[in-house]
Amino acid sequence: MGQESIERLRMYLGQLPPQSQALLMREFERAIERGQDVAVATLVLQQLRMVVRSPDEEVEEETQAPPAARTEDVARILFQPLEPFLVDGNVPMRPGQIRRTSLMAVWQWLIRDGAPDQVHEFEKSLSRSPADAAPPEAAVRKLQLAVAEAIFQVASPSGGANQRALARIGAPNVIEDLLPIGSVLQVREALDSLGSRLPLSIRNFADSQIESTCEALNIPTLQTPQLLPFALSLLTQRLTAPWQIIRIAIRIAASDDELRVAATPYGMAVTIALHDLFCLAVTLRTDIRRGQFGKVPDNLKALHDGVRGLRTELDLRQDSTWGRQLASIRSEISSTLQSEMDTVPGRVRRILRQRSDKDILAGARIDTSEVDDAAALIDFIAVCRTYASELAINEVTLRTYSDLQQYVEKSTEALVQSLRAGDVRARGYREMQANAAVRFCEVLFGREYASLMSRALDNALTSERKSSRAS
Repeated sequence: MGQESIERLRMYLGQLPPQSQALLMREFERAIERGQDVAVATLVLQQLRMVVRSPDEEVEEETQAPPAARTEDVARILFQPLEPFLVDGNVPMRPGQIRRTSLMAVWQWLIRDGAPDQVHEFEKSLSRSPADAAPPEAAVRKLQLAVAEAIFQVASPSGGANQRALARIGAPNVIEDLLPIGSVLQVREALDSLGSRLPLSIRNFADSQIESTCEALNIPTLQTPQLLPFALSLLTQRLTAPWQIIRIAIRIAASDDELRVAATPYGMAVTIALHDLFCLAVTLRTDIRRGQFGKVPDNLKALHDGVRGLRTELDLRQDSTWGRQLASIRSEISSTLQSEMDTVPGRVRRILRQRSDKDILAGARIDTSEVDDAAALIDFIAVCRTYASELAINEVTLRTYSDLQQYVEKSTEALVQSLRAGDVRARGYREMQANAAVRFCEVLFGREYASLMSRALDNALTSERKSSRAS
């Protein structure tokens, strides 16, 4: 960014209200922590700090006591109970989730119209506390309840919600999150109590854990349609296999029939499980398209286990809403995996294709990154084989893997033979092809077979050098 653009940015930031400057600073600090748009966030944060405070102000600040509470600290303390339910990015939402981007708009409305006096009172209380002390709990709770009441007054139908007042708060997405924000703040103690009674990690959500969880969830304030999804979301986060949340719905309904499960409030657990599987399928598709295969095995296993769990533990009808959702998820996974697998044989053939000596230019080389990508894709297909049947890709996976095995095996043997008697100018390129083939063999046939072919390659190179010296 040029100096002129930076000056314009600084002028714009300087015209913002102090509260907006503080909120922007906090949001960009969070963006840096998450690793999102680090370059942009660092630049804007640097200009914000230059606008907000000068060197002289920093010297004065050291002599002042007590320091004024920062606005972003107040917002962070106020919205802290929402943290387990916040979702980043532009992703599909479900009940029990709140967009992180909505918090800034709600906070700006609170300090402007919603509860400015209560916020100011809390800021003064926070300023009187020692810098290293926790914020006074009574003041925090008073502020959260006041904010919840202000939200209900403007957003609840029973409170006389009007479109003009809501339009002053923010976009439709923000309005959609308004009541959930107020509801969570209002029953913070109940959610804290639930969180303290749940194990930190539940590897297998079996009968004993389900029984104790039902007792922990037996809090009247958490049984409302507005708040039960948040209680179930909190439980989902503690499950090693999140799809197992459906077991509590089956337990409450005392049946695996989807009609009986859907008739209970806990049918929401199935909706949550299906939504989370859909989001995981979208993440899998994005990672594959970007060539990022590091998390693909774990995501494939989670999808396989989730799809199998829903199909085996719930009696789903094909024409029902849940049945169609699960079929759509399987179709999405199958399409994503198949479209990527179809490209792998062609990429492998481009690397190992036998060419005549005259078609190989002197100094020709194989791009190592292309070999790395092809090896990762072959490994990707090997992983898919493990989960193929449940994800509706059994036939294409077995066919592609078998074709790759046959082609790589024949190509490796042919390349080794070509090194024994070939044009010296093409020998370097063929050796690179052979090394790539050996690497593919390790993925397809195992380390022992790859070691055998590697020794054959070394023998071919050794015999070729001896014949060259003899001639």
